[in-house]
Amino acid sequence: MKKTGSVVMLILGILLSLLGLAAVAGGAVASVVGSAQGDGYLNSGTARLSVGSLALTSPRLDAMGEGAPARLPFDVGTLRLRATAMDPGKAVFIGIASQADADRYLSGVHHSELLDVQRSPFRAEYRDIPGTDVPTPPAEQKFWKASASGPGQQQITWNLAAGSWTIVLMNADASPGVDAQLQAGFRSDLIRPAAGGLLVGGIAALVIGVPLLVLGAMGLGRQAGPPPGGPGPEAYGSRRPGNMQSSGAAMPPSMPQSPGAMMPPAMPPGVQSPAHPLAVPPADRAPYPARLVGELDPALSRWMWLVKWFLAIPHFIVLFFLWFAFAVTTIVAGFAILFTGHYPRPLFDFNVGVLRWNWRVAFYAYAAVGTDLYPPFTLARTSYPADFEVDYPQRLSRGLVLIKWWLLAIPHLLIVAVLAGATWTWRADAGDFGATYERGRGLSLLGLLVLIAAVALLFTGRYLRPLFDLILGVNRWIYRVAAYTALMRDEYPPFRLDQGPRELARPEDGGPLGGTPLPFADPINEELR
Repeated sequence: MKKTGSVVMLILGILLSLLGLAAVAGGAVASVVGSAQGDGYLNSGTARLSVGSLALTSPRLDAMGEGAPARLPFDVGTLRLRATAMDPGKAVFIGIASQADADRYLSGVHHSELLDVQRSPFRAEYRDIPGTDVPTPPAEQKFWKASASGPGQQQITWNLAAGSWTIVLMNADASPGVDAQLQAGFRSDLIRPAAGGLLVGGIAALVIGVPLLVLGAMGLGRQAGPPPGGPGPEAYGSRRPGNMQSSGAAMPPSMPQSPGAMMPPAMPPGVQSPAHPLAVPPADRAPYPARLVGELDPALSRWMWLVKWFLAIPHFIVLFFLWFAFAVTTIVAGFAILFTGHYPRPLFDFNVGVLRWNWRVAFYAYAAVGTDLYPPFTLARTSYPADFEVDYPQRLSRGLVLIKWWLLAIPHLLIVAVLAGATWTWRADAGDFGATYERGRGLSLLGLLVLIAAVALLFTGRYLRPLFDLILGVNRWIYRVAAYTALMRDEYPPFRLDQGPRELARPEDGGPLGGTPLPFADPINEELR
């Protein structure tokens, strides 16, 4: 399948799947709402509304919109309002009128307008409208479309109609100080048919969209995956210090020309070669099969990090849709693993490509600001200084697929929340309407580290290298957990910060097995440091 066809299928699949999910979610909510109409109405909670003026009005209610016919051949909906005066000795009035009639009646009268109501905790906001006129008792007016007046609980029902309307709450004698409890209810015969239509339409869109999405992702995954036989050294990019020949740097005469030449010289016969302390790593230092790379640009602009988030907006838009596709393909892959024990290779390469794309943009714009080179729009590996790769597993546990992405990953998810989370909630002091909860947002630990590094770059022109190594270690932890929770590996991520721009080389690649790279094995990296 050609790349253009795969892209078209992926885009169509994502759009149809998004529409389908939205329709199914809307249908489910509408079904719950329809089922909750116990007495025919969906009722709100009871709220106490209290003002010192002569009347309380609701915000403008636009029902059906201007220009709609006054009567329709079906019942769109019915609004029910119940009001009870807090003082048993007072009679309450509640009525619905057109906005124009209510404005004329209350013109020059001191009254209040309800602006907003918060439910948890309950809090009402009012706008006070001054005036000196004294209105006639509201029940004497003839313009009300629905009204009720008297002591105790008063109730009105009103069929929605075209126009602009308002609800007016007063004391029946038009005296100041309106204090009453109000409850609203709504019913419509259209809710359940609408719910059924949304569910059917949403399921149909998903039935078409998900296969298109998966086929498009598989097509792009085949093109983004490594060539037969695995990626060569050029796949890692010419800007990496370890790739000396592609970078154009001359190799020192004393430097080994092959992995085999990097071994210490042979010992005389009969003398045993001492084991290097890093030759065999402990189990907790074994390399993880998900490798994140980020090479710091030595010529970073002092100020460009201030606008990179804006320049990366096209990437953010693309990544929104790619992450949706990532979620869908991960679910599909999970079922494949559950029944076959194998992660479909095209979907694996697609998902790794999404993580790689995300890391490039993060490295450029907000999670490291380590390069001024604009990220490429591709899932495949390139010469970009930031890269992410996961070793393809030949077989995965069928049982672990059910629990590793949530239960087993909980410790790591809590740590990632501390490293990259930026929202917290706390309780403030209690007020007249009960306890007040405040929510605030702040920088995550990773965001704070990047901000410190960026501000230092702005004033000194240098990126603090130890801070960069720590930032890469935090990102490396996050992306390892992402690969594990996305079902790509069964190996549990290590609880450690492997700092620095590059992962340790794998044993099969001729590199050290753990710990800090040996000096004789990485002279250029040491030189750049």
